[in-house]
Amino acid sequence: IRSGLAELELRSSQVLQRLENVKVSTTPPGSGHERDEQDGQTDGVEKSIDDFQLPSEHRVPSDILKSLEQLVAYTDSDDDAEFPLPALDDVSHLALISHSIVAYLSHLDRQQLLRVTNSISGDATRWLGTLFHFNNPASSFHADNADAVLRTVRLAIVARCPGYLEGGIPALAQPTFYISENTTPVRLQYACRQLGIPLDAIKIIPENSQFGTMDIALLQKQIQLDVTSNRTPLLVVADIGASLCGYIDNLLRLRDVCKANNMWLHASGHGLAALVCAQQQGHVEDVLHSMALNLGSWLGVPSLPIVLLHRPLQNSALSAFESDPILSRRLNALSLWTSLQALGQKAIAERLHVAFQTCSILFEIASKCEGVRVLSHTPGAQTGASLSDIIQSPFNVQALFDAAAPVVAYQFDGSTTIPLGGGSGSAIPERETDGQKPLEKVNNASYFDRLNSWLGQILQRDCPNFDFEVIEHPTHGSCIRYCPLELGLGEQPPSSENLESFAQSLEAHVDILRATIKHKARFMHLVERSDVLRLVPLPEWAGMGGVRFVPDGWESLLTDQAKTELNKLNIDLVEALKSTDNAFSLGEGTDGLICVRFGMVTHETEVEELLDLVVTVGKSVQENSRVLDTMSEIVKKGIEAVTADLQRESEEKLWQEGILRHVPVVGRVFNWWSPPAKESGIKGRSLNLTQGVVESTENIYKYHMQMTGATAHQLPANRSPPTPMVQTPVAAPASPPVFPTVEPADPENNQQEQPPPPPPDQGEGAAATPTQNHVDHARSVSQSSGASSSMAEPKPKPVPIGSAINNN
Repeated sequence: IRSGLAELELRSSQVLQRLENVKVSTTPPGSGHERDEQDGQTDGVEKSIDDFQLPSEHRVPSDILKSLEQLVAYTDSDDDAEFPLPALDDVSHLALISHSIVAYLSHLDRQQLLRVTNSISGDATRWLGTLFHFNNPASSFHADNADAVLRTVRLAIVARCPGYLEGGIPALAQPTFYISENTTPVRLQYACRQLGIPLDAIKIIPENSQFGTMDIALLQKQIQLDVTSNRTPLLVVADIGASLCGYIDNLLRLRDVCKANNMWLHASGHGLAALVCAQQQGHVEDVLHSMALNLGSWLGVPSLPIVLLHRPLQNSALSAFESDPILSRRLNALSLWTSLQALGQKAIAERLHVAFQTCSILFEIASKCEGVRVLSHTPGAQTGASLSDIIQSPFNVQALFDAAAPVVAYQFDGSTTIPLGGGSGSAIPERETDGQKPLEKVNNASYFDRLNSWLGQILQRDCPNFDFEVIEHPTHGSCIRYCPLELGLGEQPPSSENLESFAQSLEAHVDILRATIKHKARFMHLVERSDVLRLVPLPEWAGMGGVRFVPDGWESLLTDQAKTELNKLNIDLVEALKSTDNAFSLGEGTDGLICVRFGMVTHETEVEELLDLVVTVGKSVQENSRVLDTMSEIVKKGIEAVTADLQRESEEKLWQEGILRHVPVVGRVFNWWSPPAKESGIKGRSLNLTQGVVESTENIYKYHMQMTGATAHQLPANRSPPTPMVQTPVAAPASPPVFPTVEPADPENNQQEQPPPPPPDQGEGAAATPTQNHVDHARSVSQSSGASSSMAEPKPKPVPIGSAINNN
């Protein structure tokens, strides 16, 4: 059963609908379980080889389309939209289906295919001639602009030298082409390479400094110079909004130049869309020889061909080529043929008129914003009339193009006179006497480029309905560009509500930029006068700037260790500043050292207060770091003291208990015969950071808490804990520690005195009262030892070896 075009349309629509509803996925194509089940339990080497070969068995269409969906859906980024493909409207849907129908119709009988092709391309050409006021045009349909320019060059050569198609390049002596410096010559270079013409045949004509268009006087001078050099002036490419800033060349004057030198005049650019808006009859073919129309971009319809409308030429070789339905590719006009009918002349004119009106409104908003400079073509710059007035007036192609601005390009340059001080006017002369001047773009071009890049990113975020892009202008640097005639699939020009939102956002953020450059000069001046702050250049930062806190004397000692400490100090400073204000952030200078970054500010910001805050917090962080360094030094010395104490106590314990206890086998018998004391083991050590003293830990294990004066009331009867048996001041590690003593087995040769018990009149609490610093504590220990030697008390009885004294 023959399905026909209806079934083809249905199935194509189903495939498009499936692709339109595909959602992004992070699963790589072909990694699912279904493929593993189909491939079976094969080793990894066999799988990798099979992946590069065509499957031996056939696959059903549903599986093939599913593989395509997985390929389209896969992404390795988390920032992509939910649907990778944009939604389709009715016109876009019909245009895409037309491509399937073209492939199907190409299998018609040759005569039938020629009839269908001529009918479709003829209708599209007549409709476009009516829309663009080009009477009786010839046409060709191309996949991109490069092919359209190649076709234009061939037409210009044939018009000048009819025997070119048979005789080739030798029939034409050194052709030359002229193009404005505002327009990219890439497409013209492509045409020269395809035709074997040297690239020096392309002549770049400088722009007029006043209007930004091709300088006609320089063009005429270059043409005369080429004629004198036996070259053949052949083609002039006019810029009608094709450049970044949408400049419009003077077509009437270019027409006169081309007519005087028998040259072909070709026009390209978004400004040509204004011809559709003209309501009065006109004849643009009287001015132009050809023009390239990018209807897919202007209307937001995908995959429409680039149409080249031109004056018909009487050439048998050219006619033979165009009459071939396959070689001429004129059947590609089917998508254009269906889309034009689906939209209608009225809807097309309305869409394009709205696009030009949007540009006019954006131009007015940007031009009225203080500190913003508009770089693009001014609507009605030569006539002073609006587009609405021009389209109802008698047809005038130059006035129409002058009134229609296809592009708006602007940048912030702080062009207004901005005082340095905020508030009262009396502060301005005072600060200007310090030698400060307003920050100007001429001396800070790279910084203003960063400001414009920041502004463009903010507008892209706040105004998603506008397709803003940040571009690099060869003369003016970074600027923001908007073109409503460069529409993507399904996109429409913004509404009036979107325009109001844009005006508010632009004014608010430009006000921040004005305040930032106003305060930046004062900021730099104050940092240069500071003793501890250093200005840090940040090539990629658009904020007010960066500073580094450098304590006195550090700059002369910037060793690797000092740089590490300086980075740590500034990192701690940024963390402390973030808790007070989000305007601070961590940055890194070109020298690799950390700094404090200042973001955008408002007019109410006090720069002096911000810098004073940085200095104050920086000094506080520096003092805290000193305390931490002192504390770490105390801990380090405490560890050394503990190690020495434990080693000394271990050695004394060995000698006090006797060597026999530590001899294998013999020691076990000796310990059974004379058991050692239960508390004769080596005491642990704890570091009292408050007093700077290393103490033994018998009280901690006895009372199951760390004993201090604050915890003394927790003991029974509010008794104070006894003094630790060993106390070693950290600050004076050379002073000998105090250890508990035990009597050796021989009382005549090895006798040591015990620490005396507390005096009877003071009690236990007075003996264990903690001191407030390690110096006094050390003094109290030494005094008690001295007192024990001078007091007239009986000496303690000697104990046998293996027994110990318990002072607790």
